[in-house]
Amino acid sequence: QVQLVESGGCLVQPGGSLRLSCEASRRILSIDVMGWYRQAPGKQRELVATTTSRGRENYADSVRGRFSISTDNAKTAVYLQMNSLKPEDTAIYYCNLRTWARNDYWGQGTQVTVSA
Repeated sequence: QVQLVESGGCLVQPGGSLRLSCEASRRILSIDVMGWYRQAPGKQRELVATTTSRGRENYADSVRGRFSISTDNAKTAVYLQMNSLKPEDTAIYYCNLRTWARNDYWGQGTQVTVSA
C-alpha cells in the first residue's frame, strides 16, 4: 500500500509564499498523473494543479501564474510552489497520484491559511 505524506502547510500573510511537498512511501514507476487539489470550508474539493508523466501541466484559472507544480521522479514526490498568496487560497491541500493502472492515491491533507 502506498502512502502520500504532505508537508509545508502553515499560516502565511497575504502576498507571501509557501512550498508544499508530497512524497510517496515507496517509489512508483508507473505514474500517469500527480497533482494537488484543495478544499475550502463549505466547498467541494477542486483541482489546483496537475502534471503528467509526459510533463503536461494544468492549472486552475485562479492560481495560474502564481503557483507552480514540479516533481522529483526519483523520490516519487510532487511539490507546489505558491506565490502571491491570497486569503481565498485558504484550504486544506491534498496531493494525488494516479498510476497507469488507474490506482488512485491521496495524501492526508495539509492546511494552508492565508491571513493577516
